[in-house]
Amino acid sequence: MQDLTPRREDLDPIEIASRDEIAAVQLARLKWTLRHVYNNVPHYWKKFDAAGVHPDDLNTLADLAKFPFTTKEDLRSNYPFGLFAVPREQIIRIHASSGTTGKPTVVGYTSRDIETWGEVVARSLRASGARPGMTLHNAYGYGLFTGGLGLHYGAERLGLSVVPISGGMTERQVQLIIDFEPDIITVTPSYMLAILDEFRRQGLDPRKTALKVGIFGAEPWTNSMRGEIEQAFDMHAVDIYGLSEVIGPGVANECVETKDGLHIWEDHFYPEIIDPVSGKPLPDGEKGELVFTSLSKEGMPVIRYRTRDLTRLLPGTARSMRRMEKITGRSDDMMIVRGVNVFPTQIEEQILKVRGLAPHYQILLTREHRLDEMEIQVEAATNAAQADTRSASAGELGHLVKSLIGITAKITVTEPGGVERSQGKARRVIDKRPKD
Repeated sequence: MQDLTPRREDLDPIEIASRDEIAAVQLARLKWTLRHVYNNVPHYWKKFDAAGVHPDDLNTLADLAKFPFTTKEDLRSNYPFGLFAVPREQIIRIHASSGTTGKPTVVGYTSRDIETWGEVVARSLRASGARPGMTLHNAYGYGLFTGGLGLHYGAERLGLSVVPISGGMTERQVQLIIDFEPDIITVTPSYMLAILDEFRRQGLDPRKTALKVGIFGAEPWTNSMRGEIEQAFDMHAVDIYGLSEVIGPGVANECVETKDGLHIWEDHFYPEIIDPVSGKPLPDGEKGELVFTSLSKEGMPVIRYRTRDLTRLLPGTARSMRRMEKITGRSDDMMIVRGVNVFPTQIEEQILKVRGLAPHYQILLTREHRLDEMEIQVEAATNAAQADTRSASAGELGHLVKSLIGITAKITVTEPGGVERSQGKARRVIDKRPKD
């Protein structure tokens, strides 16, 4: 594989600044952010007042622990625009991700936010080994999902030529990789393995492509998967992290020269690790739930947003900014299936809409032909157990799950009593996907 280590002079000065310099930037920006939300977002001033804290109480970075958390429930209860901190006419972009009750999680961006987003994505791409003049094959989905457009704008900011192919059409993906000779591919890791399988199906050697680096995110992946992709394509494989509520992709990224965890761009996003049960902050090095406070967003800042992702913070290596380990799991019951966030409660909500189904179900996750597969096993209602009625109920549920949640699932409607019962907490999800 080609050495793609960035030149030191090409880095943003803050990437290699001292920890004291980084902390000074963080404190100044954090003070501004707390005042901004307190003055402009009723949800935050009410929540701060209820907790007995005020923006003026922040004198050190450690004081942030006095302030209340923001959760997905806060975003849902303020749907759609209740957390915007600027007038609607200043919001130039709206994105959304799937929510837990059918309503999406909405985020808004000012023109300056879009600039910031492009900046951190460009920084992530450069850390991955991208250089101005290279071509990037962007196979992330475009639309309300932040992945496609987030990577697109950051790539253009860095000076790359972008092929906005989006997801799907695997044969065409392979054809354009061969014909357009891109240097970089951005895609979910599971779909990259599907692309690899298509190369092999066509009898093509993936090591002969022009690809030098793959940047993979939107779902957890292992170092074993990294090794398979790197060996198959003779290219670097690096991890990118982000979430819509914080900004989108570009919150953190691995550096191609070390691949030892994702450096968090701490001048824009302040990380904490907390005990997921007590909520108390944990020291660097201890594993817990990742929490982010945005430091420079205007349109919709978030204060101590609980990501529910489990990881730990480590010292910087290739950059001065701290690293986060690869995500090892979640503190809630969210599943990530082909890059889509799915909660069992979302599935349950759709089941309850189908008159021929009983509220007894399990979700089976497997990985077939490199891609995640979801099967929903649900019982027929006692008065709808005939074969043709069960088939109709399965079709109706499949349509609801696809149209409202955005995932294709196999639906198996069993006879009454056909779904396993639990003596305690219901076991809703059976995840049989390989862990390494």
